[in-house]
Amino acid sequence: MPCAVCLLLDAAHERFSSVTIDCLPWQDFIKRWDTDGTLFFLDPPYWGVEDYYGKGQFGREEFEAMAQVLSGVKGRFILTLNDVPEVRRIFAFAKIEPVTIGYSCSGQRTEAREVIITGRV
Repeated sequence: MPCAVCLLLDAAHERFSSVTIDCLPWQDFIKRWDTDGTLFFLDPPYWGVEDYYGKGQFGREEFEAMAQVLSGVKGRFILTLNDVPEVRRIFAFAKIEPVTIGYSCSGQRTEAREVIITGRV
């Protein structure tokens, strides 16, 4: 009888056998993989905290560029961001659904407003 770890690894191998992992700038990634059957999920840094993942990793000007690219994709997309007027203005071409999210930090629950932005979904 095969060991439990072997069965788990076999299942993971089967599940991910058709998955491609790519590491590209978001613009290049979308350009490479955009087809009618593609669904992109984007979770960039939130508006106002663009340097959270490192200085110069993602600039505020990239939100406008992202909107321009996403407005022309063949596929579909889901984009999550914080709910601020600038985000709503930039991505006004798409469906914007507000949601309230609960975060836990140091044992305290905090609620925040975010938006789920979708295109062709």
